[in-house]
Amino acid sequence: MLRIGLTGGIGTGKSHVARRLAAAGVPVVDADRLARDVVGPGTAGLEAIRRRFGPAVIAQDGSLLRKDLAAVVFADAEARRDLEAIIHPAVRAGIEAFFVSQPIDTPFAVADIPLLYETGRQHEFDAVVVAACPPEMQIARVMSRDGASEAEVRERMAVQLPIEEKVRRADYVIDTSGSLDDTDAAVSRVVERLRQRARPVAGESA
Repeated sequence: MLRIGLTGGIGTGKSHVARRLAAAGVPVVDADRLARDVVGPGTAGLEAIRRRFGPAVIAQDGSLLRKDLAAVVFADAEARRDLEAIIHPAVRAGIEAFFVSQPIDTPFAVADIPLLYETGRQHEFDAVVVAACPPEMQIARVMSRDGASEAEVRERMAVQLPIEEKVRRADYVIDTSGSLDDTDAAVSRVVERLRQRARPVAGESA
């Protein structure tokens, strides 16, 4: 089975691409969902966050105040690294468990990882798919989606590798700057290419 990484940048339509992959029958695991799970109420991850960042980022019901924590880590590189050290090992273990759990005849499965390149994990995958659109489109989409200011969006983009560099490094690129139908067609083409690529691997293991 091929292990495929899916990534992109904020506002590049990666989540839509992941949904289309799942709709095509491709097994997909969402690193963001895993990251939320490992800091849920009562978890060791949330307790580690409380010890590092203090009670101000914990709600009265024991849940994480994500926006408050985000405001801290986006403005402080050291704080961001500390948060990643808490979350990333558990997320990595979850992704590995996902791949291991797939049936033996699965051609390929996908891990949706927003910070794949930033965390140096690209070499753990047989191929990387990048969802991409121009930076100005990223900004406009996130401003519309989140009600954020342009400055806030640019600050969030600044902690990510530029989308142009991700495209340069990618094995497959899905351009999301057109219509949804255009994006969906591009996803279908990549799925077919990956299935064709996986067939010789499946034949060798038979």
